[in-house]
Amino acid sequence: MAKKVIIIGAGPGGLAAGMLLAGKGYDVVIHEKEKQVGGRNGSIKLGDYKFDIGPTFLMMKDVLEYLFTQTGKNLDDYCKVTRLDPMYRLVFGDGRELYPSPDKEKMREQLEKFSPGSFAGYEKYLEKEKIKHQKLIKCLQIPYGKISDFFSMQLIKALPYLDAHVSLYDVLSRYFEDPDVRIAFTFQAKYIGMSPWSAPGTFSIISYIEHGGGVFHVEGGLNMISVGMAKAFGESGGTIKLNSPVKKIIVENGVALGVELQDGTVDKADYTIINADFAHAMTHIVDAKDRKKYSDAKLAKKGYSCSTFMLYLGVNKTFDKAHHSIVFANDYKKNVDEITESKIISEDFSFYVQNAGMTDATLAPEGKSALYVLVPIPNNFSDIDWEKEKIKLRDRVIHAMETRGGYEGIRESIEEEMIITPADWENKHSVYKGATFNLAHNIGQMLIFRPHNEFECFKNTYLVGGGTHPGSGLPTIYESGRISAELIMKRDGIEF
Repeated sequence: MAKKVIIIGAGPGGLAAGMLLAGKGYDVVIHEKEKQVGGRNGSIKLGDYKFDIGPTFLMMKDVLEYLFTQTGKNLDDYCKVTRLDPMYRLVFGDGRELYPSPDKEKMREQLEKFSPGSFAGYEKYLEKEKIKHQKLIKCLQIPYGKISDFFSMQLIKALPYLDAHVSLYDVLSRYFEDPDVRIAFTFQAKYIGMSPWSAPGTFSIISYIEHGGGVFHVEGGLNMISVGMAKAFGESGGTIKLNSPVKKIIVENGVALGVELQDGTVDKADYTIINADFAHAMTHIVDAKDRKKYSDAKLAKKGYSCSTFMLYLGVNKTFDKAHHSIVFANDYKKNVDEITESKIISEDFSFYVQNAGMTDATLAPEGKSALYVLVPIPNNFSDIDWEKEKIKLRDRVIHAMETRGGYEGIRESIEEEMIITPADWENKHSVYKGATFNLAHNIGQMLIFRPHNEFECFKNTYLVGGGTHPGSGLPTIYESGRISAELIMKRDGIEF
């Protein structure tokens, strides 16, 4: 008889683990509290407009392809994936624009026009960061559940390349003199909700992943990856129960036996996988007596990422702007410090706009646009009253889009609109303190120092998602699902 696995949450990590386990014959049931799959990788529909809730950048497509291949399937049969060129548009405080490309000759032209002489640094960057990526990526593909894992040969060989003792900004300063070019290769720290000036230099591999492998879009939005994964999971025999919120994990004598649902139903299993936001799960569905290592007080003392202020705008016009645009504050470092240190709303803020209609005609009616707008903002360890501030910030963001971003005439063209504040992330989307990128990725919260894939507090429980190893971001979340699934298979002597 097949062993049973219960997965709490149909987010990308849970779907990844579910696909692999169902493909190996496990009886897998996913309990999802929402009416759709994907979690923050789901979709929002406003009238005739469609938006991704969260992730809009797809990198490391090979990680996703592996999940489908391992279950005898082909990603292309479930999602239509397009490589973007340019990858994005960067707008700096002085109005200069840079359009990074995965094409080296286009990049030469862009960099020499933007900052003469910087292409030589770019070639050095590609050469050095390629080696670093090759060394480090292997370290992120294995679990860290015990001290001996910390002394694996992969990690020992990677130590000279780790750059954990310097900041991400310091690493990029080795290659580029122009501060704006440095920002162009370090703003990716925002993908993990951190500052380039405090994120470990280890994370220079993120921008290399973009420049070395490309940035991709999925027709219908990245939410369609979750839809495709759910379909593949079902075809392998897995079951997804929507509108099925979990009340608590049932733990007896230090062993998880399954879950109790909000309606009182008990569902037992051999293994339980937690795909909910880590700290939210600890404080809402795990009894305090069962998680002494992660008490409320200890969780509150951990480092967390920033949050995001979101606008989803359906507008009755189109814009000849790139698929992705990042518009930087005039003083980007001050803006980042105010988000991560002072925890205030910046007067001079940065923002991101996805104008996916440039690539994908399925998201809005012809002649109209579905604009996704994200402003990095402090998490809810701040004292910001979002009911008081949200409309004021919304109006400032619209003004900045028109005056700094080049999206003229938006204000009078809006047909549909939705706002998500950090308070909404916490109260409506179950994100602890509204920290949308989960636990911070400082050196004390990485590898073995991050909550383990095989959960430490009680047996037969595994973690997936941004709150465990390897960390935040779609590719790493998929990897967390793979790692946890393979730990279960290894335990049962199943080849993978």
